[in-house]
Amino acid sequence: MRAEAGPLADTDKQLEDILKHLEESERGGRALEMAPTDRASVLEAVTHYASEFIAALPRRKAYEEAGYERSGADAGLDLHEGPADISEILAYIRERVDSTGLNPASGGHLGYIPGGGIPEAALGDYLAGVTNRYAGTFYASPGAVRMENAMVQWSGRLVGYGQGFGGNIASGGSMANLIAIATARSAKGIRGKDLERTVVYLSDQAHHSLGKGLRIAGLGECIVRKVAVDGHFRMDAAALKAQLEADASAGLRPFLLIANAGSTDVGAVDPLDALADLSAKHHLWLHVDAAYGGYFLLTGHGKRMMAGIQRADSVVMDPHKGLFLPYGTGIVLVKEVRHLLQAHSYEANYMQDAQEQTLEHSPAELSPELSKHFRGMRMWLPLKLHGIAPFRAALEEKLWLTRYFHLQVVRLGFETTPEPDLSVMAYRYVPASGDADAFNKAMAQAVQQDGRVFISTTQLNGQFWLRLAVLSFRTHRREVDILLEQLERYVQEHGRY
Repeated sequence: MRAEAGPLADTDKQLEDILKHLEESERGGRALEMAPTDRASVLEAVTHYASEFIAALPRRKAYEEAGYERSGADAGLDLHEGPADISEILAYIRERVDSTGLNPASGGHLGYIPGGGIPEAALGDYLAGVTNRYAGTFYASPGAVRMENAMVQWSGRLVGYGQGFGGNIASGGSMANLIAIATARSAKGIRGKDLERTVVYLSDQAHHSLGKGLRIAGLGECIVRKVAVDGHFRMDAAALKAQLEADASAGLRPFLLIANAGSTDVGAVDPLDALADLSAKHHLWLHVDAAYGGYFLLTGHGKRMMAGIQRADSVVMDPHKGLFLPYGTGIVLVKEVRHLLQAHSYEANYMQDAQEQTLEHSPAELSPELSKHFRGMRMWLPLKLHGIAPFRAALEEKLWLTRYFHLQVVRLGFETTPEPDLSVMAYRYVPASGDADAFNKAMAQAVQQDGRVFISTTQLNGQFWLRLAVLSFRTHRREVDILLEQLERYVQEHGRY
């Protein structure tokens, strides 16, 4: 018995030591569970900051060229063992984050493709974050997955898909495009040995994420054909037909056709019905990148412009564009959900409980993501709270604002791309003398430095052009008139550059 006393005593000592450390670490870790009054105080401070930020937007610039973030080291970012006061934290955010660079929350954001940031979506994110619902598998959170699937189904019906389609709410258009490309490769059975004779077709208006997606999906060795565009920057169906026939005659394998429903440069919508006819004839997977333009399907004009989109094998739409949600919200839709399942199926012993639940498809089965933020809440809550009608009206307004700008800027003597398909267009001024590209570059910089509105630029046919992109729900005639006024004044002062 005495021989056993030593080991037992050692075990008791170990237990005592463990319990002591457990008590100490638990006491320290419980600081993460704020007292209700403290939590309410922090929430009140953050809400007050957000309200002040929104209230000040009409008086703030859309772009601040100078800013602290362009300097080097910033001690304010350093983390310490002890806590900081929320007032100090918000003061830092105000000075170093929200007062510099491009302000995407401003209605004066007329460059690139504006994101929305409707505040009610942040409430959805708040609820999703606090409850921390895991939206990856139906087994873990049936309600969250059903909500995400409902948003996918609503978007798919908007496109015109019937029964049997599926999709996923991804982090944005780039990830959604990648999912679609990987699904197309799987559905068409493209193997490594096939790549050098496999052909992808797109135009020079295709978004850069598509070329990147092809490489990431292992299709970088494919033949990529840049199909010609017409005078409206839409893919030329006749040129595509000739290229397809030539490739088939040469023994190549036409595989994937990528079409635009709202290009980034000029908002062009390709002739989707004609492209769908060619895709069916040549057994192509037709993918439509409608990241920017897709939700214009809520409008009559958008439906007419995108006639035939329902014939696509896959479609990408970004709610953080056409539904004015915060950045980080994209949807991929696939006409036959079985293709998504085939491309993204998985097996894992530790997931056996989840795999027994088959009432609804889980997002983890339909995308590369397993760990997944509950993005559906940020989309569902604003649509439920406001109803669909205000979103449709806001999109209609953006279409009319772009037509208004197109008409007015022509009256000022500017060259423009053809009448806009949606709410993006390009324009430039050709001065009486001097280099037109240099003139337009200087004019763009002058607008940006003024900062009340922000515009971006592009290259079309080797020329420097300015772009108008109207999509923020806060952009109204006031902001467009500010830009027109600046352009007119610059031309008057510098027109003989």
